[in-house]
Amino acid sequence: MYKNKAFIILFLLLIISIPADAQCAMCRAVLESEESQSSAEGINNGIVYLMAIPYILIAGIGFVIYKKFFQTKNV
Repeated sequence: MYKNKAFIILFLLLIISIPADAQCAMCRAVLESEESQSSAEGINNGIVYLMAIPYILIAGIGFVIYKKFFQTKNV
């Protein structure tokens, strides 16, 4: 029962997503029209920050799985 409920919730979350593709085009237009490059550097730093978080989370989960799988049993 629990697995079915979790699967249904996951399925609904994947189906009911709100596309937000317009944001990237708007940011690009604003950055191309500005004279200073400080905004562009800020946007690029934000992209790198957002891109790094999933990799850090996956590495952490992998480390926890590794530690649990290869944990020595002290009897």
